[in-house]
Amino acid sequence: MSFNYFMPTRILFGKGQLSNLHKQKLPGKKALIVTSAGTSMKKHGYLGRLEEQLKIAKVEYVLFDKILPNPIKPHVMEGAQLAKDSGCDFIIGLGGGSSIDSAKSIAVMATNEGDYWDYISGGSGKAKPVPNDPLPIVAITTTAGTGTEADPWTVITNDISNEKIGYGYDKTFPTLSIVDPDLMMTVPPHLTAFQGFDALFHSTEGYINVVANEMSDLYALKSIELLGKYLKVAVNDGSNEEAREKVALANTLAGMVEWLSGCTSEHSLEHALSAFHPELPHGAGLIMISEEYYTFFAKSGACDKRLVDMAKALGKLDAKEPMDFVTELAKLKKACGVDELKMSDYGVNLEELDKIAKNARETMGALFNCDAAQLSHEDVVEIYRKSYK
Repeated sequence: MSFNYFMPTRILFGKGQLSNLHKQKLPGKKALIVTSAGTSMKKHGYLGRLEEQLKIAKVEYVLFDKILPNPIKPHVMEGAQLAKDSGCDFIIGLGGGSSIDSAKSIAVMATNEGDYWDYISGGSGKAKPVPNDPLPIVAITTTAGTGTEADPWTVITNDISNEKIGYGYDKTFPTLSIVDPDLMMTVPPHLTAFQGFDALFHSTEGYINVVANEMSDLYALKSIELLGKYLKVAVNDGSNEEAREKVALANTLAGMVEWLSGCTSEHSLEHALSAFHPELPHGAGLIMISEEYYTFFAKSGACDKRLVDMAKALGKLDAKEPMDFVTELAKLKKACGVDELKMSDYGVNLEELDKIAKNARETMGALFNCDAAQLSHEDVVEIYRKSYK
């Protein structure tokens, strides 16, 4: 039994917790609020509620609202420059994973020189050590998908080189995270599904990861269990408060799994897809490749017991075969209305699958080392091809 448990984030979880922000010891006096380029944060009043909390706390703020669903390096650099020019001493990420991830990356570049890609390891990144600590980060999540409120990871795309790469270290954990299911009630059904499956795969990948440990296993199986029971309810009835709360908890647990264990090559495969096709939502891409991906491992014989464990957690209590997990996964996809997603609807074509497979290994090849059975280039192409519609 061996694990390294480090969790420096204070998490306020529960209905109405955003209203308690002003009571917390915030890490500065002037914040850069990082949020999406869309209208939902203003439309649903979430930005206004945050601004009200900051005013009560006597914290000044500057707004940077340009973040895309698949965030890009130029916005990291622009946000960091705004933080510097405005004298901000901490960063608040408000929104989904893209906004909070961007907040983390902006926090790094607000205190360091050069280009963000100087510090990225993988692909064309220079893997330089970060000289100065990032600005403190506060995460306020309005979705249940990435778990980024409970881990140090951030995923940014280099839009020039089509490289979508994860990054993070101890100092990019949020100092404070608010997980308030009230902020998730307005997420539409299809996005609830995309985000929920992203959380699910963080947990399933963490459970079959070769570095999985006792602590990550506890969180992973609980997260899978919650999503198996409540995700379809949240998708089909977004006003169900219990389902929203349980899915939010599953997501936060999945973020902890990502840190204690980590992703496998499934995320490498999807990052390559959405690097070339940024209009493809990350969760949707994962859903598209998931059945063929887990079928590969079920047939490999490398993690049979763990696949059976996950099938039981997902709802098939009498599971005995590795493929039972794939069967349960297919049932959940159907119940959530995402079983007919097509790569072709997002501009992906068969002719580029080889190029995308190369990108997966060149940019996030380290995750292939976490797989219980080794995927060859040809295996990756075949997973894409069989998943293609």
